[in-house]
Amino acid sequence: MRTKSQSSVNLKVIFTCCSILIFLIIFFARSNISSSSSKPLSETNLSQHEGCPSTQQCTKMPISLSDALVHYVTSNVTPQQTFDEVSVSKRVLDKKSPCNFLVFGLGHDSLMWASLNHGGRTLFIEEDKAWIETVTKKFPNLEAYHVVYDTKVKNSEKLMELGRSGECKSVTDPRNSKCDLALKDFPADFYETKWDLIMVDAPTGYHEEAPGRMSAIYTAGLLARNREDGETDVFVHDVNRPVEDEFSATFLCKGYMREQNGRLRHFTIPSHRARAGRPFCPVDVDRRR
Repeated sequence: MRTKSQSSVNLKVIFTCCSILIFLIIFFARSNISSSSSKPLSETNLSQHEGCPSTQQCTKMPISLSDALVHYVTSNVTPQQTFDEVSVSKRVLDKKSPCNFLVFGLGHDSLMWASLNHGGRTLFIEEDKAWIETVTKKFPNLEAYHVVYDTKVKNSEKLMELGRSGECKSVTDPRNSKCDLALKDFPADFYETKWDLIMVDAPTGYHEEAPGRMSAIYTAGLLARNREDGETDVFVHDVNRPVEDEFSATFLCKGYMREQNGRLRHFTIPSHRARAGRPFCPVDVDRRR
């Protein structure tokens, strides 16, 4: 999903670059310490003067990380999220990566997400086919699927009413759901992968004719609930807007919300298949009293 460019480097971009740079320094420092500690001191000193020992390979920066570092250091485009908002997802990625990370939206921060999940799988779902071709031509290591949405923001209130029906509270594979909010015609891989993190930062939702994120938010929650076991961390951006606010609170559930930072909400949704009879949303403690 495209965003507007700015003529000067935004402070938030600098913060993001610094964060990535610190991550890279720690990553390679850890690798060097690990390899050094496993060798006698004499061999360690020798390697410092003569290069890598013949029995070991020199540590080389992965292409995805070097691409990210160069891109963000030289870019003057403001990412979709602020430093504080990115930090919320990064803390979870620090614990779970490498993992399966599903992102609704291909944007200026996509290379960062893929790099933070180095060694895992990061899949981007994007509505703009031309934009996919532009981004993946520059960064061919990014994995992106083109999809089509059949909803519009102007119909969000009607979709909310439909979403309150019993059919939309049934947990199943989205392809078999009878709920009109479920996304059913995406690539099979979208449904059959056990996603550890899901980021909803698309499709476009800032005008009435845009597809909006109603179905993306609902389906993210359904994918999380329908996994065999474990839990999924779901993030929704732009919750300052009515659709993102109301649909995330209703279908990802306030009881599953971990935190909100700026325009980003973080939910942790457990598998509903692992425990039969679990309600669609957790029961409010105050209501049980």
